[in-house]
Amino acid sequence: MDATIHFGGPIFWVLAVEAIVSLFIYFERLIEMRRAQIDYQDFLKGVFNVLDASNTEEALAICDDSLTPVANVTATAIRLGAQVGESSMKDAVDSQARAEIGRLRRRLGTLQIMGDVAPLIGLFGTITGFISTLIKLDGGLVVSRAELTSGVMEALVCAAAGLLVTILISVMHGSLAIRLERIALELEAAVGRISIYMFSKKVDE
Repeated sequence: MDATIHFGGPIFWVLAVEAIVSLFIYFERLIEMRRAQIDYQDFLKGVFNVLDASNTEEALAICDDSLTPVANVTATAIRLGAQVGESSMKDAVDSQARAEIGRLRRRLGTLQIMGDVAPLIGLFGTITGFISTLIKLDGGLVVSRAELTSGVMEALVCAAAGLLVTILISVMHGSLAIRLERIALELEAAVGRISIYMFSKKVDE
């Protein structure tokens, strides 16, 4: 490992920093998404029971304490209450749901770009490593084996590091994308239940 770092050159360190930043983004987003996931059916059942008892303030307090996408969407619907029609209610709830998904999607684009760029950075390091080797050979002087090996090793280490970082970021981005899709589907189902409940409650009133 020490030899790899020694021969990697400056491009290797660029890739190392990129890997560290990508790991930070991954775990930060993972924690945020895990907090966003709840059993929305049980949550909505509890809120609806409180609303059926005409305790709007308690229902809002439950939503404010949860601070999850489903809770924020539910709070939006409750606050609108009987003030708007069915169409406006659905539009407002859908808009809040999109905002919640957008908030969870933050930095995923950055992670994807980093994954796309990593192999190019590795390729750049490979090219510079071979260029340094050719420059030494073209110098016309006696070149030691160690000097030739260092340039070739820099090229190979950068190529390997670029591929490794790309694979790492691809796996992280893919796992976050799958988790986000699951949250979006659950939120979509929750939005449907919230809209139906609020409209039926308005009709009953």
